[in-house]
Amino acid sequence: MEAIGAESGGKPGAGRRVCVVGASGKLGRYMVRHALDRGFEVVGVCREKSVHKLDGYDITVVPGPTDDRAVIARAVAGCDAVLTVLVPWGVRNYSSGTAQAVLDHARPGTRLVFSCGWHVARDGRDVYTRRFRVLVAVFGRLAKLARVVDVADQVEACRRIFASDTRWTVVRGSDLEEGESEGLPVWSRHVGDPVLASNRTRRVDYARFMVEAVDDDTLVREAPAIVGRGTPSALAHARP
Repeated sequence: MEAIGAESGGKPGAGRRVCVVGASGKLGRYMVRHALDRGFEVVGVCREKSVHKLDGYDITVVPGPTDDRAVIARAVAGCDAVLTVLVPWGVRNYSSGTAQAVLDHARPGTRLVFSCGWHVARDGRDVYTRRFRVLVAVFGRLAKLARVVDVADQVEACRRIFASDTRWTVVRGSDLEEGESEGLPVWSRHVGDPVLASNRTRRVDYARFMVEAVDDDTLVREAPAIVGRGTPSALAHARP
């Protein structure tokens, strides 16, 4: 996948409205910046205690939990696209509640782009290393026991998305790091593809992929697993 309009001085988002659900987080703030740079009018949803993190951004903020259906209904009204960070906080179905609210309240035809991790499988053809499976299983159990994160709920959220008839894309991210952009990430339909072996993506580039997916119809009803364009595996195996 190549950058859309990367060499153009135009604003492909001009005249359109995008909602970023989870806008105050690290990934969310990068998405807000990319969306504004592309000319979108931006609505951000975040918890009330995090609204201050969006100070200085020229956006409309709708405060509240992202799994609150009334909050989501208000935020996505009139939007052409909704970019959602599926955060599996707590043990009260936060991710699946967020996803369901977006699916139910976005108007028909709205472009929906969701973020999650590689651990979410799409069609049974993903191949995971034993180390990866053990890490996910152990982390998932410990995090749920501590009532901090419910990884299984993120899987359930994506199951609902995959089953919907909306114009969705689920972007499955590798391990994230900060740093200067390496360009638009490389992607594959299945985890286990050698191009993904480096398992590293710059957070700023993950956000860019999410925003640019809005205008990439080849990604509609796809669940691309991504990796940084400058990683060794991408450089060795990426298709021209």
